[in-house]
Amino acid sequence: MSPPMESKKNGVVLNAQEIASHRSISSCWIVIDGKAYDVTEYLDEHPGGAAVLLKQGGTKLAVYLLNDKSILAALLGMHLEAEASDATAEFRKIHSPDILKYLPEYACLGAIDAAAQAALPISNVSADSIDKPKTEDGANKVSHISSIVVPNDFEAAAKISMPLKSWTYISSYSHDGSAFRGNLASWQAVRFRPRIFADVRTVTPECRILGSASAFPFYVSPMGQLGRGHAVAEIGLVRALARRGAHGVISTESTVKMEEIAAAFLEEKKKVTASAAAENRPEAQLHFQLYIPADREIAIQRIRRARATGVFHSLWVTVDTAVLGKRSADRKLQAAEALAASPDLAAHAERAGFGMLSHVGSAQLNASLTWEDVKWMKQEWGGPVVLKGVQTAEDAARAAELGVDGVLLSNHGGRQMHDAPDALTTLLEIRTYYPGLVDRLEVFVDGGCRDGADVLKAVALGAKAVGVGRPFFYALAAYGEKGVERCLDIFADELITGMRLVGIKNLDEAQPERVNASRLLNEMWRPEKSRL
Repeated sequence: MSPPMESKKNGVVLNAQEIASHRSISSCWIVIDGKAYDVTEYLDEHPGGAAVLLKQGGTKLAVYLLNDKSILAALLGMHLEAEASDATAEFRKIHSPDILKYLPEYACLGAIDAAAQAALPISNVSADSIDKPKTEDGANKVSHISSIVVPNDFEAAAKISMPLKSWTYISSYSHDGSAFRGNLASWQAVRFRPRIFADVRTVTPECRILGSASAFPFYVSPMGQLGRGHAVAEIGLVRALARRGAHGVISTESTVKMEEIAAAFLEEKKKVTASAAAENRPEAQLHFQLYIPADREIAIQRIRRARATGVFHSLWVTVDTAVLGKRSADRKLQAAEALAASPDLAAHAERAGFGMLSHVGSAQLNASLTWEDVKWMKQEWGGPVVLKGVQTAEDAARAAELGVDGVLLSNHGGRQMHDAPDALTTLLEIRTYYPGLVDRLEVFVDGGCRDGADVLKAVALGAKAVGVGRPFFYALAAYGEKGVERCLDIFADELITGMRLVGIKNLDEAQPERVNASRLLNEMWRPEKSRL
């Protein structure tokens, strides 16, 4: 008989049987890279719901045997494959390996040897591999990419190809979707005023974003967890950007380490540099989006890592996530999963999304940020800084006073405050009450843009460029790198066609008189009417 397999920490001896017995709501342990952790306290904070941790055979918690790169497949919302070797792949769909550091030090109970790991049970739950939407004949069929002719076409293709949990995450919005629908409607509320007899045989959609040349006045917005859509994840995205000379903002919550993303981007750029130079077109550029966690040191480390890559041109700091908004669809799915897993999880189902369940937790979000924090962010980065999530003209003006280089007018794709203003309306606020502000800093907008020609509307109203998110996530999910390239091509084609039809040869000619924004002006906030 083999000797007992033990773990020692501070004189406490843990054998394999004891570790395996802690798999209930009252005491939940997991094994990560040869170390045992107590995650009981984390059950109610789990963003994917407690069922993700507690689900094993529909009733009990598995003691997950994961390597260090797949720990948060269990901790942060993923359902693991039965084979241990699959855990890493599943983890990489959602989270960066860096996220392991969020576990508090006291949660580590100590190390166990390889023999002990072999004696422990392994989860065989893989709920995210089921629940894929099916076509009428029961098959998952995505149409040929040639049938995708407008950006909205990617959404239907992605819905077929993505697991339900992943689809719910990327397509969801806060509350009943008021802000999300407002974003979409705002672009239709602005109409063009085309001019005739303009020689538009040659048009140039190029611009400069924060001093760096860009092929287009639009960019790919930061989106976390691209691995949920396709295995190529952020690597596929940046390769496509490099080939098309477009800009993109990379999320803190990427599923691939920023260093790997940067390396892949540089490698692809080398392949296309000669052709870009020969055609005299701008090269692609990356920027880095930062969530500021409660621990400032973690933020500083991230900033320094991003800067050390030498790839990211600017830092985009998200400022609208003191907590996460109420993601209704996500909460409903969490509750359903908890009830399906076990009657014992009824209490967790009732609490799904409330309090700490409504956000990732204090480790990753920061509800105490103030304007004073802008100073150290700028100092640490040492380059262009953009505040992402500005929703009023007053805050845009304050940002300019503090010397930031740009503001992104955004309501987080309708995923935060459910009745937040759309970006175009906030842009009109700025033009009305701070008319010189667009000359003092660069103003970007995002949210709801689904037409390349609509980009011109924002540029005419004073925006430097427009961020586009979900269409590119859907394109990646359904078609991989090729989908991202086609989405870029569609937006570019619609933009150039729009320029010709409106009668402008370059973006300098995209002036306010080229659009009619009176409908949005009627809905815009007016201080004289807000004082009762």
